[in-house]
Amino acid sequence: MSAPTPCAPGLAICAPGPAVCAAGLPTRRASLAQVLRRLRRAYGPRPWRTWGTPLDELVGTILSQNTNDRNSDAAWRRMRATYPQWNGAADAPPAAIAAAIRPAGLHRQKARSIRAVLRRIRSERGSITLDFLRRWPTQRIKDYLLSLPGVGPKTAACVLLFSTLRRPVLPVDTHVCRVSRRLGLIGPRTNAEQAHGLLAAIVPPRSVYAFHVLMIEHGRKVCHARRPECGACCLNDVCPSAFTLPAPPTPTKRRPMRPPRI
Repeated sequence: MSAPTPCAPGLAICAPGPAVCAAGLPTRRASLAQVLRRLRRAYGPRPWRTWGTPLDELVGTILSQNTNDRNSDAAWRRMRATYPQWNGAADAPPAAIAAAIRPAGLHRQKARSIRAVLRRIRSERGSITLDFLRRWPTQRIKDYLLSLPGVGPKTAACVLLFSTLRRPVLPVDTHVCRVSRRLGLIGPRTNAEQAHGLLAAIVPPRSVYAFHVLMIEHGRKVCHARRPECGACCLNDVCPSAFTLPAPPTPTKRRPMRPPRI
């Protein structure tokens, strides 16, 4: 791993509080701005990218729940190969959809959710598309998505942020929530659902995408759930949790083997 990015001392990261952070909004916003600057230096800029239509992003996000990108991507490709048209998936038995998306894990549950979503959209709109959402204000889109079967705050936010709707709504996954708690941006007992509103209050709309993807990258590469690599962290001088959790074990060098006697 590369050396940690140099850090300036004395930054005001809000101290850990109860379920929500006790520091005021100006303090938390200033802290977040510094966090973003350092993460951009460490990992590079993250321009806003979109991935597909709202419906494609919705189905893809359901497939990605509780699995990794490789498995969800494989499930997506298999599903689209099996059902090139969404009407085919809506009319298929749940077991057939489950077989197509098996690599995603929890395939039976996800198949029921996807089928229910597609059928619900078709019954309400006459066709299976979410392109009509482009004309709606953000909060109305969010409320509609949350009304669909199996769609929670994170899934709705992913559709808004990553699809061609391109709305600055922050998804909070396990990495974003964990790193935000450790930095004191939210309280240590704040769960992901609570974190959506708390972080939305301090992340500027123009920075929502970058904050989301940079926090995930930092959580995956450095701020691990069990053994964070605080020594390699570009935020370790301002993080209230730095060096308070078990560090990764130091690799031990093996003694060279003695050459065999002849």
